Amino acid sequence: MKSDEYKTITAQVGEGFYSEKRSKFLAFAHHVTTVDEARALVERYQKKFFDARHVCYAYMLGAQRDEFRANDDGEPSSTAGKPILGQINSNGLTDILVIVVRYYGGVNLGTGGLIVAYRTAAADAISHCKFEVRQVESTVTYRFAYVMMNDVMRVVKEMQPRIVSQKFDNTCEITLSIRQSEADHLRERLAHLSFGE
Repeated sequence: MKSDEYKTITAQVGEGFYSEKRSKFLAFAHHVTTVDEARALVERYQKKFFDARHVCYAYMLGAQRDEFRANDDGEPSSTAGKPILGQINSNGLTDILVIVVRYYGGVNLGTGGLIVAYRTAAADAISHCKFEVRQVESTVTYRFAYVMMNDVMRVVKEMQPRIVSQKFDNTCEITLSIRQSEADHLRERLAHLSFGE
């Protein structure tokens, strides 16, 4: 994968399940892009499964995969959140939240058993997701005289950036979004138009 690409899941929720010694582990994988979005979903699951013993989760955010969190929600340290995060990492995913809800079955599983349970449930949820590779995009804003319209549009047609906004007046302005690795090339081509080269 190129440096300006990242792997995530689609908006469709992936669901997983694991059962061990009457304890049930329900897992849900969501596409999220902000910490607030992740927190709101965790709260929603805590309310929905209010009778569950634990609602553990992990998330990974950002194209650089540099914002993440793992939460054990009262399970012994590193037996829930970390194995869930481990599954996110082993799939190389970002912009994802995986929640695992545990209903206690009356028999302790021990730390090894818990790690296996949370890891397996998370893996099952992720396996029911659809993956997609997205590009990190940069925006380029360019101001130009109306007479240059055809030249600017030729560059847009050739390089295929997404048009974010455009304003046509005596002085025109166009904002384009293009994958990060091509942004400098787009800027250069537009700059050449200004200098008539």
